[in-house]
Formats: sequence, structure tokens, C-alpha cells
Amino acid sequence: MAQLLASTGHKISTHKRGDVVKGIITAISGHMMFVDVGGKTEGILGDREFDMAKEYLESLKVGDEVTGVVISQENDSGQIILSLKRAADDSRWKNFEEAHANGTNITVKGREVNKSGLLVDAEGLVGFIPSSQFSHELSESPQALIGKPIKVQVIEVDREQNRLVLSEKAVTESIEIEARKKLLKLVKIGTNYAGIVTGIVPFGAFVQVKVGKGAKAVELEGLVHISEISWEKVDDVHTQLTEGQAVEVQVIGIDESTGKLALSLKKLSDDPWINIVKDYPVDSKHKGKVVKVAPFGVFVNIRAGIEGLIHASKMSGEGGFKIGEEVNVFIESIDTDKRRLSLGVVLTAKPVDYK
Repeated sequence: MAQLLASTGHKISTHKRGDVVKGIITAISGHMMFVDVGGKTEGILGDREFDMAKEYLESLKVGDEVTGVVISQENDSGQIILSLKRAADDSRWKNFEEAHANGTNITVKGREVNKSGLLVDAEGLVGFIPSSQFSHELSESPQALIGKPIKVQVIEVDREQNRLVLSEKAVTESIEIEARKKLLKLVKIGTNYAGIVTGIVPFGAFVQVKVGKGAKAVELEGLVHISEISWEKVDDVHTQLTEGQAVEVQVIGIDESTGKLALSLKKLSDDPWINIVKDYPVDSKHKGKVVKVAPFGVFVNIRAGIEGLIHASKMSGEGGFKIGEEVNVFIESIDTDKRRLSLGVVLTAKPVDYK
């Protein structure tokens, strides 16, 4: 029998249900696809398979090599029934992995809202957009996204865990950043703008300004860092600004990567250190107020934005100063590069051991 089979060239198919086979597409007709899997055996796909992996199958053509799974053994016509769903799934996951690596946007369709976010259809797989990954506008009405196309970016993909996490916010923010970059070309460093304080944080305040005139005016947001609020040291932003307050600011920097501005309030007034040597020459006497007491001495404010240090070694041992106390001082030395003043105390009476 073996010799007879060999002489006819016929080979008994050994394909069993569940086997993974490779083959070449020989014909596509309507909702039927024929695949040569070798051994004089032909595989076919039926209507149901087309419905389950439609997008993947529509991308195939005669001559393409495909990988399938045997779901029914050879019939009377010598054909086996194949499923390409696994190959289709592999193709989808590969697409998502590439989109994740390249930061490419993809389009999905809203499916179902739950307490944590939105489930979506992603090329036949189920993806998930967490609530935290929606832009502010869409987060208020995720229900309206069901059945609607949504542009997203892939932020996590794990085919073994069947996990596909997406972000709508990443797409929206990238569009907004690109739009801001174009608007930033209208802004020049050193220009003053009227603005509104929109938020206060420990390190500064966010201010929204209008750039342009009339109907073409657009709003941009910038940060006034705590060090740019006043020439005087600011420890708490809330003591200087409040949300909703109208302010005038000056542009001191432009961050094109984020589309945001660096702003300053203090640059609208003269730097008090510009004429420090002229206004406060060495040995000149002045009145000041103690603003900080430290183990090594006390800091005295002699003018808005100008503070000096009375070192502990320069004070008498009869007691220290208190915050808010007025004191007469003289200028011992000035370091304009480091913006430092060394002060001495003007004695109102001779100390006991004075000779």
C-alpha cells in the first residue's frame, strides 16, 4: 500500500483539529478563501470566519502566506476547514505594539461605560480608556462616545494579559500643543500682557493671557514662578495673589515643547539692585526691619527687595533681635554678583567694655 501511494504521489493528510498550519492563498471568491497547506491538501474558510476577522482578511490577496488553525479535519473533497482568527489577532496585536512604539494615533469605537472608564472596540479586540485618560471636555460626558469613533494613543499593550490601555487625552493634548506652538510665534520675550490668575500652586501661579487683537485674539497659559512674583522673597504665593485676580505680566521665556510661557510680575518694576552701590554706599547708615532670625544672624530689610545680614558675631551679647523690630544699621560690604549685603549694627550707646 505504501508503495502504491508513493507511486501515485498521494499523501495522506495528518492534519488534526487544533493543528497550526501554514499555507499559500490560492483563490478568493466572495466569502470563500482557499489555502494550499501542502500534502495535496487544501484549506478553506467559510462565511463565519470572514465575519470574525473581516478587516484582516480583506487585507490579504492571492499568493500571501497565512497561518491558520485546523477547526475541522479533511472532508470528502480533501479539504480542511481553517480559522485565521489567531493570525488576525496576532496581526492586530502587532499593529498596537507598533503604534505604541511609534506614538501613532489609532481610531477605536466607544462600546460601554463603566465606573473606571470606557471600553472600546479596537480592530475586533476590546480596549480600555481609563477616566484619567480623557480630556476635560470628554470626561464630562463619556456616555456620548458609545458607538462613536475616537482617536487615541496606545499607552500600554500586553497581548499575554489581553490588556490594551488607551489615551484620548494624549491625542487631544498633542493637538493643543501643536496649536500652541504656532501661537507662540506671535509672542515676543519682553512683551507685557494683561492676564488672569487661573491657579495657585506652592511653586508659583498660573496666569492666562490673551495674545493678538479682536476676534483673532487667543488665550495662552503661563507660569509665574514664585521667584518671579516680587523682588522681595516670597514664602507663600497666597499672600501675594488670588485666583481670578487681574494682573499684568511680562514674558520672560517660551517653552515650545509644552506650548507654555514663563511669566514675571517683578520684571514690571525696576530691579532694586541696579543702583545698590550708589544708593547704599559702604558705611552709609539706614533704618531697617528684622524679617528673619537665624542661628548665624538676622536678616534686615532696608528697602523693598533689599535685605542684608547682620552676622551673629557682629551683635552684642545682651540679647538678640525679634522679627518686626526696627534697627539702625550701616553697610559693611556689598556683593552685587551674589546680591548680598553685610550689615553692622549702629550703636546707640557705648558697650560696657568699650574703651
